[in-house]
This record gives sequence, C-alpha cells and structure tokens, in this order.
Amino acid sequence: MTMRVLYSLVIAFSTPFVLLYFCLRGLRDRSWLRRWGERFGFVPANIKAGGILLHAASVGEFNASRPLIKALQDSYPDLPLTISTLTPSGAAQVRDIAGDKLAHVFIPIDLPGAAARFLKRLAPRLIIVMETEIWPNLYLQAARLDIPLMIANARISRRSAHRYQKMPNFTRQIMHSVSWFGAQTADDEDRFISCGADPRRAERTGNLKFDLDVSADLTAKAQVLRAGWNPHRPVLVAGSTHQSDEAIIVPAFCELLAHLPEALLILVPRHPERFNRATQFAKAAGLQVALHSEAESCSEMTQCFVIDSMGLLMTYYACADVAFVGGSMGDAGGHNALEAAALGKPVMLGRNTENASEIAALLLGSGAALRVNNQQEFLQTAETLLTNSGLRTRMGQAGKALVEQNTGALKLTLNAIERQLFKPEQPD
Repeated sequence: MTMRVLYSLVIAFSTPFVLLYFCLRGLRDRSWLRRWGERFGFVPANIKAGGILLHAASVGEFNASRPLIKALQDSYPDLPLTISTLTPSGAAQVRDIAGDKLAHVFIPIDLPGAAARFLKRLAPRLIIVMETEIWPNLYLQAARLDIPLMIANARISRRSAHRYQKMPNFTRQIMHSVSWFGAQTADDEDRFISCGADPRRAERTGNLKFDLDVSADLTAKAQVLRAGWNPHRPVLVAGSTHQSDEAIIVPAFCELLAHLPEALLILVPRHPERFNRATQFAKAAGLQVALHSEAESCSEMTQCFVIDSMGLLMTYYACADVAFVGGSMGDAGGHNALEAAALGKPVMLGRNTENASEIAALLLGSGAALRVNNQQEFLQTAETLLTNSGLRTRMGQAGKALVEQNTGALKLTLNAIERQLFKPEQPD
C-alpha cells in the first residue's frame, strides 16, 4: 500500500469527524452548516473556469494576500480570479472586502475524488497557495493535470519540516508537484528543500505582509470616527483577539480606567462566532459597551467598542493611539502586527508570537513594539504608552520605517507568476 493510498484512507475515515466538527461549530456560527457541496469539490455554476485560483486558508492568509490579489486584478483583468478558503471567517472576509468583485469557493476536503472534481471544474491556468497549506491529493492532482501550482509567502516551521521528513518519498513527491516556492525567509527556503523541494524552484522573496496597501484616506476616516467619541481620548485598539487575549486585556483595561478614566478600548475579535462572547465578557467586567453593528462610531460614554463586523481592522488600527495584536496571549501563535506598524502605531505583543516570529523579532528589535507577558505588564505598558506621546511617536516612526525597508516580496512574486503563466512551450 502506497503512502498516498494510506493518506487518502485516513482522510476518508476522518471525513465524518470533520463534518461533525463543522456541525459543532455550526451551533455558534450557522455559516459552518452551509455550502457543503463545495467541501466535496462541487463548484457552483456561476464561478468562471480557466483563470487563477488563489487559496488562502482563513483570515490571516487572505489579509496577507490582499496586495497580491489587487496586483493580479490589475495585471490580468481578463483572467477570472477565484479565492478559496477553508473557514467561513475567511469567506466572510473575502465578501466584506471585495463584495462581488471576487469569486469565492471553499477548498474541498482532500479526498482524491473531491480534489479531481474541483480542479477539473475550475480548470485553473495557475494555482497560488498562500503560506503553509499543503493538501497532498490536491497538489498531486494539479501535477497530473499539468496545472502549475505555486506557494507564495511560503513558510514552514521546524516542527512541521521534521514531521514531513519522516515520510521522505511521499513528501518529495508532493514537493515536486510545486512549480515555485516563494519563501519568507532563508530558513523557510532551506526547510522546504530539506523536505524534497527542488532548489531550482525555491526563491527567498521576503514576506508579502510588508507590501501593505495602506489606503490614503484611512487617516482622514480615522479622524472622523474619533471626532464622534472625542478626539482627545486615549484609544487602545486590541486587534484579532482570542479568548485568551481578552482574559488579559479586559481586566487590565478596567484597572487602567482608574488612572485614565477617559480611555477607550476598541476590541476587534478574530472570528465572527466570538463577537457575542467577547461582548458579553466586556459587559460582565462592568464596562459600558457599544457595538459597531449598531453604529460605526460610539459615544463619549462608551468604554469598550466591539467591532462585530469583518474587514475593518485596518480602519480601527488607524484610530488607535496604541495597538495590541492578538493571538499572542494564548497558544494561537500571534497574528500580523505589520498592519498597525505600517500605520505608525506603537505595538504591544503578547508572550507567544511563534507564527510570526521573524516579524515580531524585527518589530521588537527596531523599537517599534513592546512585549507584554501578563496582565500586570499589559496594564503598565499600556498606561506608559498612552501617557507618553514622545515614546508613541518614536515607536510609530520605527514601525513605519521597518515596513518600508522590507517591501519587495510582491514584485518578486508577480515576476514568478508571470513566468508560470507564460512558460515557453516545450518542444515535443
């Protein structure tokens, strides 16, 4: 029995449990219960075939891909562009950011038949996978159909590389189905090669997250929003938060109000299914809470403004005096801190930034970010930053400079895409 057959059997036996997981998630978020046909490769009839398929697993990957998506739309306006995601929150982000300008489909469960059905229906000229999503049957089916597949903004942890190296023949087969690896770092490039990637197909591009498309009108919009709750209030924005973050942030902010009674906490939960829980947690702590779904701004009486809508993180980072980047107080591994840094905001990071270790190290090393490990450190650091405008300015300038110095991944990625789309025909 080959490793691919064994892998496919494991996926087949796991599928009922995957669907059960979707049902359990659906108890809180009904979007998990919809569009199940797509999970088995049945692509809706209204999605055009023959274009570019870009896969971004969830919110973080989609946000990282936004400059690339815009560039693809500008460079190849006649090619249909379809975005696939794994999670409904990723789908909601696509819808909220792009509306009907982008087609969306859920990536199928990695069964051989589902992968084949999916690719034959879409018949993409090119597949671009963001970051670390490796689906063996999808990759191998793409190779069988002679569809070039690229991994952009590619990263692989030491732990994942070690796991793949335990199955060298199978992993090498998967890696050889990839036409190009655009690695974030030299370490990522080396790890992909150690897993069987062809060195001639690997290139260090840097991180696409540095190539942020910061809208020119964000600052003006932020000023309008801040005017609604008094532009002189100290504003702390906690972005992409999980429960583990809020368990630290909310009680610390309650203590902060004793010293800065006019302070405002803007809370932006990472996932839609947590909007209500985050709201109730803030209310239970005694804070005066307002919701974005009820009004775009809030009153001077509001102490905690919960952004219970997708696609607005950059808008409210632009409103911040200080930004905390979530996913970093628990085991989520941290989220993208460059969005706040690109806007010139001083950044606070929690103790766990494993998933963005290089970015965190750069921000901390340049003086653009400060690490907070617990509730007391969060309180002290937030108070220091909110009351020291000079420090905020220096950190914000350092962050903007860092982002500007590390751009360039987008250009290298677009060059690679052009090479894949317009490969010279090989002689018979």
